[in-house]
Amino acid sequence: MKKNKIKQLFLLVAIVIGFSAKAQQPDTPGQVNGKERPKNEAYLFAHMTHNDYGRLYYSVSLDGLHWNKLNDGKRVFEEYKGHPDICKGPDGRYYIAGNTGDDAKAINIWVSNDLIAWKKHADYTPDLKSTPDYANALQRIGAPKLYYDEPSKKFIMTWHTPHLEGTKEDGERYWASQRTLYVLSKDLKTFEGTPKRLFDWDMGTIDVFIRKVGDSYYAVIKDETYPTLYWTTGKTIRIAKSKSLLGPYSLPQQSISPNFREAPMLIPSPDDKIWYLYYEQYPGVSYGLSIADNLNGPWYQASGYTFFSDWDKYSLPEKVRHGCMITISKNEYDKLVKKFGVTKESEKSKM
Repeated sequence: MKKNKIKQLFLLVAIVIGFSAKAQQPDTPGQVNGKERPKNEAYLFAHMTHNDYGRLYYSVSLDGLHWNKLNDGKRVFEEYKGHPDICKGPDGRYYIAGNTGDDAKAINIWVSNDLIAWKKHADYTPDLKSTPDYANALQRIGAPKLYYDEPSKKFIMTWHTPHLEGTKEDGERYWASQRTLYVLSKDLKTFEGTPKRLFDWDMGTIDVFIRKVGDSYYAVIKDETYPTLYWTTGKTIRIAKSKSLLGPYSLPQQSISPNFREAPMLIPSPDDKIWYLYYEQYPGVSYGLSIADNLNGPWYQASGYTFFSDWDKYSLPEKVRHGCMITISKNEYDKLVKKFGVTKESEKSKM
């Protein structure tokens, strides 16, 4: 009897494993076959790491899904500090924004022709107290981000700033008081007027960046209100929409990510038909990926970052944290790999 029970148990385990192996998601859309030429040839992920917060590291990808470290996992530019965000300007050069800390008064901007050598471009010190309807702003500048708007021929730089300190009884009010501010510039050297609030709705927002697709502008945000039964979208990634760069923006869509996610990053797929939206489960635990064929949704979550290669539809190096992802050419990719060298995660796992 015991032998029969053991056999039945092994049979049940085998059946469960068999069903689990077949329960995987279909292949991620947006890829190209070997005969097609991708419209988006390669990708750069500029990021910090869990153990070296606020410093600049690179990872690269050819499919927007599987990422490999450059420079043997060491810094690629010693002088940079901040939450890296890179934007390509109308002159073909790349610009990166950062700051030495949230309490630093200035935003630092660097420029590069090749994403390898960076030089200081400008420093910008916003007069936060002059922001309309935000006279109580604290001297804090969080995660500055850049976007070049082709129709207006201007850069928009966004960041988040709070207006309330946290307390022992309510540490969350500091984060709930974060509002997204912006300033415009034609050259990222001179800036127009004083900072202004980007959204007219009264909700905590951080990590905001803007993209224009078709005739619409999309603001990808982190809803910084704490999640409750009455605010279920708190600490999630959401998207707001506008016909104009400066709004007014619609109230954000329903959550794209689970709760307690931040630092979103958006890239188009190799065939340019699908959107990949990455976000971090903090504090530096893992990355999630949501996928849609339209920024209006619907979105679904892919399986990944489990470090089981037969299950993962996407993979990133361990302990990567906040940053940005951009498309680059295969030529730029090759130059980065030649300069820094690449550590393939798939090969590393076999060692």
